[in-house]
Amino acid sequence: MDRLDGVTFFQFTNEILSTAIVIITASMLLYNITRHVRDRVTRASSILLGCVTISYIGDVFIALEPSKPQALENWFRFQWLGLAMIPAAMFHLSDALLATTGRVSRGRRRRASRLLYAVGAVFVLASLFTDAIVKSLVEKPTWHMKPGSFFLVYTAYFLVAVGFAVFNVVRARRRCLTTHTRRRMTYLLAAFTTPAWGLYPYSLLLSIFFDDVGTLSNVWIWVVFNIANVAVLAMLAFMAYPLSFFGTHQPDRVVKAELLEFMLRGPVTGTVVLAAIQIFAEATSVLGIEGQQFISFAAVTVVLCMQWMFTVIMPRLEGWLVYTHDQEQARRLQTISERLLTRADAAQLHEAILAAVCDQLRVPTAFVASIGEWGAHLEQVVGRIPEEDRAATEEFLTNGFSNGNDHDPLPDGLKRSGRYFSWRSFWLVPLYSKEGEENTLIGIMGIWGRTAEPNLNAEEEDTLNALVQRSIQVLMDERLQRRIFSTLGELIPVSSTTLQRTNVSAFGQVSIKPEKVEENRLTDSPEFIDLVRDALRDYWGGPKLAESKLLELGIVDHAAKTDGNRVHALRRVLVDAIERLRPEGQQNLTKAEWILYNILEMRFIQGRRVRDVALRLAMSNADFYRKQRVAIEEVARIIAETEQRLLETNQTQPQAESNASTL
Repeated sequence: MDRLDGVTFFQFTNEILSTAIVIITASMLLYNITRHVRDRVTRASSILLGCVTISYIGDVFIALEPSKPQALENWFRFQWLGLAMIPAAMFHLSDALLATTGRVSRGRRRRASRLLYAVGAVFVLASLFTDAIVKSLVEKPTWHMKPGSFFLVYTAYFLVAVGFAVFNVVRARRRCLTTHTRRRMTYLLAAFTTPAWGLYPYSLLLSIFFDDVGTLSNVWIWVVFNIANVAVLAMLAFMAYPLSFFGTHQPDRVVKAELLEFMLRGPVTGTVVLAAIQIFAEATSVLGIEGQQFISFAAVTVVLCMQWMFTVIMPRLEGWLVYTHDQEQARRLQTISERLLTRADAAQLHEAILAAVCDQLRVPTAFVASIGEWGAHLEQVVGRIPEEDRAATEEFLTNGFSNGNDHDPLPDGLKRSGRYFSWRSFWLVPLYSKEGEENTLIGIMGIWGRTAEPNLNAEEEDTLNALVQRSIQVLMDERLQRRIFSTLGELIPVSSTTLQRTNVSAFGQVSIKPEKVEENRLTDSPEFIDLVRDALRDYWGGPKLAESKLLELGIVDHAAKTDGNRVHALRRVLVDAIERLRPEGQQNLTKAEWILYNILEMRFIQGRRVRDVALRLAMSNADFYRKQRVAIEEVARIIAETEQRLLETNQTQPQAESNASTL
């Protein structure tokens, strides 16, 4: 390789490395600002990363060598937006790190930080609009600018600010008392000076001491640039590790896993794709393929291969880097999301099973209903069953099969035919689970009847038996995991609230003032009315009451303090809301003002059938469902208003107590 080839190669490598640094710093900046913006260390490190990103963006465009010298000079001056602010940002970050160890600034460090930012802003203006800091664009040995008359003043400012910043981080490390905080602060100290020595404009300094910088070897200059960029790249990635623990309330395991996946799928993938584009752009003349077409193919191929490779090696990397202890528990945690069934997952499985039943038996409609202490509940329907018929179906199945009753005497309209039953236009197949030596009825599968009584051939019988067993397994899994989710529902709010109230991070930071937790305005959710309706339908017991999101309401929590049970407390809230719709005087079944209350009280509190309630109130089923919908909306409105009043009371009470204590 001759001398010119060596320079070209190192220039090409420097361009890739500079762009890689931009990708990594910008990615780290986005990672920071989307996670813990309220944390002071995170904010300060984000400012520092922003300065590094701006400086290296200038490097990237300078490496592209714009055709006009004025454009090139503009990019050199653009770099100073970051270069002038880096010393102040480093001091700001060091002050925030020292404060995390309990050495909070009493005003001097904070004033010094503001002063350094002000001085940096002066240098920015001087670099952009005057020749005081940089001047006179020079081409050899590589494009650079000469130092201005005040460049040494900037150097003094740089050294003083960076020196005090390093001193603060050393003090912070000495004040760390635990092993893990001292270790992470050591990592941070090792990488802390990277932005300083990696970005300082050495070419300007050399121009002061050497009359003719152009006599220096081009190759060695680019070698030094590349070595510096590789070091900066490695140290910036290394610095991301300790900084990710500041301001977080999550366990170390979660933070490491998030950071590892983010770095691999974001900055690493972006850097490799960029390198591939640059390399293949140079190779297209050899391969004889049109450049743009081949580069697009190469970029897509690299992205797909990288994502496939990360998917394959991610479990092993997590085992080495994240789950270094308690491997067995970590593996169990990783498989929970794959094994557990959410309500949506169960609904999809039921839908697939019922669709297979319809296809195999050549029928248009099928359903599956769960049977429990609360009665029957339609889990999934394939085909068309009107809303009013669905309610009637649940009511009939509750009366006919509740508590495992599938024996004589059978209710009117239900006929037995061997292991099957016939009702209206459906064949009903009982679904049993094996619990010990007893068979327990846990559900009913309904199939649109081709004839009055089931007439399945041997092949259809075998197929239906297999699908029935799958449906039974899904229902059993739902029952088991409902208990798991109920436990998790109690555990997660308690653990997360504890962390938020104490505001203790994994790095050892403790805030005296608890972090303000945003209220979850469930009452503003579009699904709030549906939640109220589901809770009323399962008023006397059922999954939509025991697992309802309404249990998270403040008024339910307040009622649970006296009832001792959140489900009972939710029933009490529902009854109170219904009672507020009750007009004054004796109950009347004919007056218009009593209609909403009568529907709610008879249908949900007394638990009567839709047909009976509609008959007593002298209205059709369609009219009943319309008025019932209005009544449920009124209940939801009352609950939302009560919740809002409780929130306002909780917000004003601490302020009143504070004012009283002040007096």
